[in-house]
Amino acid sequence: MTAFLIENMAPIMFGALVLFLLLGYPVAFALAANGLFFALLGIELGLFRPDFLQALPERVYGVMNNDTLLAIPFFTFMGLILERSGMAEDLLDTIGQLFGPVRGGLAYAVVFVGALLAATTGVVAASVISMGLISLPIMLRYGYDRRLASGVIAASGTLAQIIPPSLVLIVMADQLGRSVGDMYEGAFIPGIVLAALYAGYVFLVGVFNPKAAPGLPPEAQTLQDADGQTRRLSVLVVTVISGVIGYLTISNFTKVGAGADFVVLTMTVAVAVSFVIAVVNKISGLGLLSRMAEQTVFVMVPPLGLIFLVLGTIFIGLATPTEGGAMGAAGAMLLAIAKRRLTWELVRQATESTAKLSAFVVFILVGARVFSLTFFGVSGHVWVEHLLTSLPGGQVGFLIFVNLLIFILAFFLDFFELAFIAVPLIGPVADKLGIDLIWFGVMLGVNMQTSFMHPPFGFALFYLRSVAPREPYKDRVTGATMEPVTTGQIYWGAVPFVVIQLIMVALVLLFPSMVMHYKNSGPVVDQKKAMEQLDNLTPKMDDAPPALDFGTPPKIQ
Repeated sequence: MTAFLIENMAPIMFGALVLFLLLGYPVAFALAANGLFFALLGIELGLFRPDFLQALPERVYGVMNNDTLLAIPFFTFMGLILERSGMAEDLLDTIGQLFGPVRGGLAYAVVFVGALLAATTGVVAASVISMGLISLPIMLRYGYDRRLASGVIAASGTLAQIIPPSLVLIVMADQLGRSVGDMYEGAFIPGIVLAALYAGYVFLVGVFNPKAAPGLPPEAQTLQDADGQTRRLSVLVVTVISGVIGYLTISNFTKVGAGADFVVLTMTVAVAVSFVIAVVNKISGLGLLSRMAEQTVFVMVPPLGLIFLVLGTIFIGLATPTEGGAMGAAGAMLLAIAKRRLTWELVRQATESTAKLSAFVVFILVGARVFSLTFFGVSGHVWVEHLLTSLPGGQVGFLIFVNLLIFILAFFLDFFELAFIAVPLIGPVADKLGIDLIWFGVMLGVNMQTSFMHPPFGFALFYLRSVAPREPYKDRVTGATMEPVTTGQIYWGAVPFVVIQLIMVALVLLFPSMVMHYKNSGPVVDQKKAMEQLDNLTPKMDDAPPALDFGTPPKIQ
């Protein structure tokens, strides 16, 4: 028995951890207890050196001294302030009016606002709860299928985990030992493509089942000019003009040529131009823009301005992610002040929620450090490496196995738990196989999104369940009695979007350039100039000092 334990300590330890988690013990304590128990057992068997435990205080201190993880409370606080300041409500109301008459227009608005909230808040709970409270009653009022409505709200809220500034990407970068800025830049395009796939699914539902996603009736469209016309074309015109000016400005007056930083900077200039046009139109009364176009611009400017403040400064290298998060938190408070919604109670609630989430993350990370210390001490990393590198198919076989493993574990574990338990084990193997860790991290981030959508343990589904009506209620606008949203409808509504997320994982695997573009935005080295400078530093033969002859004795004068 002793020989068996010594031979298989690593797999037994990993299996014991899975057993503790399935029994329902808190993850942080299950990790730490498992690590300490097997450390003592390993010492008793002579397999684990007691000296390893002396490194534990330094590891715990390293968690608290980690500057990268400071970005988590900043972005969490920013998201909670924005969620409670009414920005989501204004966005959903205006964008819902903009897309309203189109079949499935409200669902398109939810996807669009979900992507925008993801790029400003980075917090799934804030996005799902906001859109569930605001848009779900409206979608039910106008006859949307309950499965489609609940699914699109939950899925759009999870975009906050792949579109920067995402908490999952911060943790992923920290665990893989890579730059958070590079991880953000690599995830930018996959996040936008995923949002487009959600919109594509809504389009297909509207085509094949029009009753499931109707357009808004005329009486629900309130953003009209004095003559009763909406003139949505005005929105398209100001968007095209602003976009062209932004593109020409960045192309001709900066050296930024491609990548996510080019997109963010172009968007920033375009937003500034559209804001100037809207302000001039409002002050002068020229009527250049319709009421809908003017309202759309004024509602879109604050979140887009915050996106530049956070992501723009990170992408162009002016700020680290931690500094960007601090600026974003300050910007969110300024927006709340501008809307006259910043109160002491709001700040207190946001601070308490931020402290709880940050403590949750730190406790899991401390437990993970205890577990990993013992796991490495019993050569668990060698066991994992041999197990994964011996898979058939090389890199392809490894990637398929890892994605299946993460997908299955996501049924039971939260993304923080996946990032702290699984990623430290598989990351070094991916690096040894020659896989780019930024691309690997983004791919895992997309896969981990499914942990929010898996029935029956998806957190996004729990968030939506907490705000969806459980009993029949009377609609405040129409006065009609509305049926509740059942848990089964929420679960079935999530299934198509889980499939879409898996399709996105396959797209990242098949088209790695969606992520690898981050390498093109780094500093470019001119090899010719570098060689010239190197030649200038190399001493010429003519300038060399005379050689010393050690074989001839010096002459004495």
